[in-house]
Amino acid sequence: MRLGLRLLFGFFLITGIAAVFILRVFLAEVKPSVREVMEDVLVDSANVLAEQAAPDLRAMPAGGTLDGTRFAQGVQDYLARPVDARIWGLHKRTLDLRVYVTDVAGRVVFDSGGRATAGADYSRWRDVLLTLRGEYGARATREVLTDDRSAVMYVAAPITATAGGPPIGVLTVAKPLATVQQFVDRAERKIAVAGAWLLASSLAVGVAVTLWTVHSVRRLRRYAQQARAGERQPVPSLPGELGELAQAMGAMRDRLEDRARVEQGMRALTHELKSPLTAIGGAAELLHDELPAADREGFALQIGEQVQRLREMVDRLLELSKLESLHAPEQVQPASLPQLVKQQLAALAAPLAQRRLQLRWLHEDETPVPVDAERLAMALSNLLANAIDFAPEGSTLELAVRREGGQMLFTLRDHGPGVPDFALPQLGERFFSTPRPRDGAKGSGLGLAIVRQVAVLHGGTLAFEPAEPGLRVSLALPLRQP
Repeated sequence: MRLGLRLLFGFFLITGIAAVFILRVFLAEVKPSVREVMEDVLVDSANVLAEQAAPDLRAMPAGGTLDGTRFAQGVQDYLARPVDARIWGLHKRTLDLRVYVTDVAGRVVFDSGGRATAGADYSRWRDVLLTLRGEYGARATREVLTDDRSAVMYVAAPITATAGGPPIGVLTVAKPLATVQQFVDRAERKIAVAGAWLLASSLAVGVAVTLWTVHSVRRLRRYAQQARAGERQPVPSLPGELGELAQAMGAMRDRLEDRARVEQGMRALTHELKSPLTAIGGAAELLHDELPAADREGFALQIGEQVQRLREMVDRLLELSKLESLHAPEQVQPASLPQLVKQQLAALAAPLAQRRLQLRWLHEDETPVPVDAERLAMALSNLLANAIDFAPEGSTLELAVRREGGQMLFTLRDHGPGVPDFALPQLGERFFSTPRPRDGAKGSGLGLAIVRQVAVLHGGTLAFEPAEPGLRVSLALPLRQP
């Protein structure tokens, strides 16, 4: 499973479990809480009505009822009152309290709902029984045994002859739970909707966090893959610990590249130095002997040529090392690529004339390119010099500068022997070169290495392809620097 899916699944699982748990707690608490509030209100109502019923109950003859009394009339008037109350968006259109009174023996003497006949024995109902004992009396009874929604809550209050005296009767207030069920249902719906929004929001946040994390990790992975492939790219800018990791990876890459470059460079340099040093040493030994003037002059000339070769190698190594230490061009300014090429061709006019090489421009695009002109001129000079060395005498060099997408492409083709397919990927590496067709001598390969490094420094590329005959070199530079 991919990292993004793992993160998203884990985040959603944790959030989902938490949301379900919270919703279950809230939903489980809604109905009991509403019932507790309703019971509290019924307690107040029962005690208020008990005080109102006390005078009539005290005056009631033994075996009588409260029918026709002021209290009974007041309750009946209450039941007859019209009501249309809007309670937080819900309408209340009926009055639902049922009131019944029992005497000290638990015998019903009044029932506003008419459900109990006068004289019915309620002494064993919990509300009446407990209240007559001086305890808190309440009960909830289902009208339909299997339906909790049909439950009715009964709350009783003692009727006393004197304040704090023993009860002379019990007043019970009853209210169906179904009358408040709409409030319970609405609360549950709101909680369910809020829970769904919470879950959806959590999922959206999880997706966003996962996408950001995966995007950042993929940038790090791409950077690592580019480093492994030898591409030199800027360290990705990331916040927090990922940014620190990216910087650490960049520093590690630099150290490893420096170490590998030094080791490889030392091995290659040692190999390259052997040939000129051997030639210098042999010529120097021969100069100690008595030699004809012509031979002495020839050996001295050979020493000079090898010293010049070593000097050029050292200069190019120093320049290449300086380029490799840079992370971006130092002085970037718009420049015309064809004009830079022509300046280098003018500087190479002598070898071009000596080898009778012709120039043919296939395309010249003067669109300015943001470059470090000095270093790009050095790269172009190396490319042109390399083409001159491998071009047959009297042949033509084909040049072109054209725009392709967001890049400016410089191509240079010679008509020489070309390069074998197996050697193409190695062109541009330090100390790798192929024999020149003129004399079979091999160069240091540092010239093309410098060209490749200049291309990388500008965010461009250097590519080689067979031209049949010859070799085509392509230097691509972006029209905008990153």
